[in-house]
Amino acid sequence: MKKILITGAAGFLGSHLCDRFMKEGYHVIGMDNFITGDKKNIQHLLGLENFEFVAHDVTNFIELRGRLDYILHFASPASPIDYLKIPIQTLKVGALGTHNLLGLAKAKGSRILIASTSEIYGDPLVHPQTEDYYGNVNTIGPRGVYDEAKRFQEAITMAYNRFHGLETRIVRIFNTYGPRMRLNDGRVIPAFMGQALRGEDLTVFGDGSQTRSFCYVEDQIEGIYRLLLSDYEYPVNIGNPHEITIKDFAEEIIKLTGTKQKIVYKDLPVNDPLQRQPDISLAKKILNWEPKVSREKGMKITFDYFKSLSSEELYKAEHKNFKEHIKK
Repeated sequence: MKKILITGAAGFLGSHLCDRFMKEGYHVIGMDNFITGDKKNIQHLLGLENFEFVAHDVTNFIELRGRLDYILHFASPASPIDYLKIPIQTLKVGALGTHNLLGLAKAKGSRILIASTSEIYGDPLVHPQTEDYYGNVNTIGPRGVYDEAKRFQEAITMAYNRFHGLETRIVRIFNTYGPRMRLNDGRVIPAFMGQALRGEDLTVFGDGSQTRSFCYVEDQIEGIYRLLLSDYEYPVNIGNPHEITIKDFAEEIIKLTGTKQKIVYKDLPVNDPLQRQPDISLAKKILNWEPKVSREKGMKITFDYFKSLSSEELYKAEHKNFKEHIKK
């Protein structure tokens, strides 16, 4: 039985990855410090024979006994509301956390896949974004803490690959959605759906002409799974290339939810990217991967998930662990 460590295991993507690798017959070790993750995302796995959970902050030294075949590094705040509130922790998990996990991979002889992001492209001057585009990032802007943490993460991963011969994989994740997203995480899909469920108007920043491309979580997990088991060492975009403006998307949400809210407009946040669309030619070529789930189907599943949440969750304004960690 193969053994895999998944950091950020209680998060949105991390918990779905735990499910996938459990289904594939792996022994899964989940690791999280719950700064943005939620124990309920992995509650169904706790107590199962082939699942272990380790409560740990990856920015501290990591020690695990026994063999370890694979590592998936998904520990990181991943939405603007997160990394703007905890900027130092965001930088630390990208730098110190990645360094610790690369060291663990080297000691164990493990293959490691690190979760990068489309944010490394910044506010792109190339459209759609290909893996050979270097990006347009404001290093000292408020979003720079996340962008640069991920860019450093890629750099140190390739350094370990070239200097130590470590087996590494890098996935550049574009906007992903689905069940287990936090309603209050600041990203556009939970923001719009939460506002609709609470009877609030939908907030669009800027004039709504900026674009995003949304990939359903099931498709994203499949792409990550294939990349881990591939022989390709360089970054690969995994996302859905179907692009839509935020204004049109807000109107889609109003239609989906059957609500009568109107759209209200506010100033665009600093360095908010105006375009986001992946070029997935490389993923198609080397992984034989492309998204299968339509936005209509994925959004319906996601909205049904949010509707099932309690009223307490629906109105919760801040993640419970932010105040504790912001002091560190």
